[in-house]
Amino acid sequence: RFRHFQVSRRQISSTVRRQLVNKVPDKQKLFQESNGMPVHLKGGVGDAVLYRATMGLTVLGTAYVIYELVKAALPQKKD
Repeated sequence: RFRHFQVSRRQISSTVRRQLVNKVPDKQKLFQESNGMPVHLKGGVGDAVLYRATMGLTVLGTAYVIYELVKAALPQKKD
């Protein structure tokens, strides 16, 4: 049982490791640029889409909560 664990561990550790490229310096340059853009939109189109989707869901959620509160505060009359 213990032997099986050692064999599988050896196989995992002998796999070829890919070199990861350090993208941090590039991202630092991008986000530290003084170009007048808000930091939450400097990441490009993906950031803009995520921002707009978040704002849309926030507005819709707020409107729905207000609707439900008004509906609860003004109950309908029963016949």
